[in-house]
Amino acid sequence: MDRNTALGEFLRSRRARITPRQAGLSDDGGHRRVPGLRREEIAQLAGVSVDYYVRLERGRRLNVSETVLDAISRALRLDPVERTHLFQLAKPAAGRPRRTATRPQQVRPGLRDLLRILEHTPALVLGRRLDVLASNRMARALLTDFDALPPRERNLVRFMFCDETARSLYTHWETHAQDIVASLRLYAGRHPHDPLLAELVGELSITDEGFRRWWADQNVYRHTHGSKHFHHPVAGPLTLTYESLTLPADPDQRLSVYTAEAGSSSEEALRLLAAWTRQPEPSHGQHADHWTPANACPTRRPPPPHSVPLPPPQRPPF
Repeated sequence: MDRNTALGEFLRSRRARITPRQAGLSDDGGHRRVPGLRREEIAQLAGVSVDYYVRLERGRRLNVSETVLDAISRALRLDPVERTHLFQLAKPAAGRPRRTATRPQQVRPGLRDLLRILEHTPALVLGRRLDVLASNRMARALLTDFDALPPRERNLVRFMFCDETARSLYTHWETHAQDIVASLRLYAGRHPHDPLLAELVGELSITDEGFRRWWADQNVYRHTHGSKHFHHPVAGPLTLTYESLTLPADPDQRLSVYTAEAGSSSEEALRLLAAWTRQPEPSHGQHADHWTPANACPTRRPPPPHSVPLPPPQRPPF
């Protein structure tokens, strides 16, 4: 993915969402050919020349300073995640190998043991492009058995868009799907030259209209913590909170753990799920030392036989 093109598209998308009133500017009442603010208005708010901002929005990084990027971030009303994304696009880390993202990621044996010890709560390790590098028994029971899938399909984005069970599993599927796409967009800012990412985005853009639309929105999102609502075919309704922790040894790996509120019906549902799936958990010695990703979106799979019909996903009430 061309970083210059991505920079220009991101700036235009953020500019388009701001009204003159939001920016504290007077609206002359005249007809605007495009939504949002004009380039001249962003340049005025950021304290840079119009020509300079136009060249930046056209994808010319111009060795832009952090001071200017801060000013543009404020003018565009970027949140902290968007600001980080802007800096990654405009000032890429010096010396970063272009093809590092294709190297297989290793999950340390101790981390696999940690997943196994967390036997009462879903937990998984996510890698580049939201590849599922490892998961425990409860995570596979909650979502899908990633270990049983071909390596190329062990990816959370593919699960969300290529597996029909995901659309009935997540009560608010559309909201979570948009967050997944925005998280992938954030990754693209760090690894724009990842060829596996380009294949993944290209394939899903062809096969899923929703993915294609949300990818074009240029939104970015970082999963750190929050809650998700599920309607599991065995355990029933669950509301789970999650914590997503970046691993110090590999910033492109993170451990995500789901928990239920103590004494809640969701906690009881997790106990039911644990009882339903109880079986010996393989030790790390039975896993490969690393997982090599591949990228070919399969034909969308139907729900497994044990799934039951569920109501269509709804947007959350906020």
